[in-house]
Amino acid sequence: MSKVGRASSPRRFLGDRRGSTAIEFAMLAIPFALLVFAILESCISFAAQEVMANATDDIARQLRTGQLRPADVSGTKLRDMICTKLEIMVAKTCPGLLVDLREYPTFADAALAGFKIQDGDVVLTKGTSTQTFTVAPGLAESRNMLRVFYKWPVMTDFMAKSMANLKDGKTLHFASITWQNEPFDN
Repeated sequence: MSKVGRASSPRRFLGDRRGSTAIEFAMLAIPFALLVFAILESCISFAAQEVMANATDDIARQLRTGQLRPADVSGTKLRDMICTKLEIMVAKTCPGLLVDLREYPTFADAALAGFKIQDGDVVLTKGTSTQTFTVAPGLAESRNMLRVFYKWPVMTDFMAKSMANLKDGKTLHFASITWQNEPFDN
């Protein structure tokens, strides 16, 4: 090869545009795929949150109107009823589902009930004290609060860092409703 031919090789290489489309596509495909996965993850998580909120409202309405009697609702039965409504979005047997139903003397007392995430787990609180999960519905005309928690698994690894607030890369879905029972026959 002549000196002129060797000197023009880098210029010819840099001037060749035949592979530029493939390189540009590769540079844009990865961020686009990440964006699509982020949107899908967020949408599925939001839909599951809404399904859980609707299930909580439905069960609370049945308790409020007396369709579900306090004697008919045990801890496992209430959890199973909610799980049945959630199975469209979550795994069978609803691993990570936590349910708390209790009677309060006043709505002001119910307003003091809260929760926090401590060491990656859900802890129920009332004022400064902690409570355990229980199912203890009230009778007719009592004030009740139903709280449902689900530990939603974040499916895409790169989203787990920004979405997860529990250990094991999960995020907390939460629904709550407070009501006064109607004057049904006990």
